[in-house]
Amino acid sequence: MKYKKLHFSGHAVVQMFRSGIQVEDIEEVLESGKLIKEYPEDKPHASFLILGFISHRPLHIVASTDKQGNCFIITAYEPDAKLWNENFTSKK
Repeated sequence: MKYKKLHFSGHAVVQMFRSGIQVEDIEEVLESGKLIKEYPEDKPHASFLILGFISHRPLHIVASTDKQGNCFIITAYEPDAKLWNENFTSKK
């Protein structure tokens, strides 16, 4: 995914800190991850869920983009294997 600048919500920063997720991890998932869900009704911009793997560790990122090319990271977390299928692409 292409973007000009990344912006992080306060919630995303807290989640990243708690989970040991680095900015570089976010950038890598945005570049090579798989889009698994879209939320077109979200405001002010439609958002989406991306799955990526960092050293075999699954990561979910919820983000949105605007028309100016900004990417807003809403949250980032390691999905719980108890709640997600084996591929981390849908909830059980």
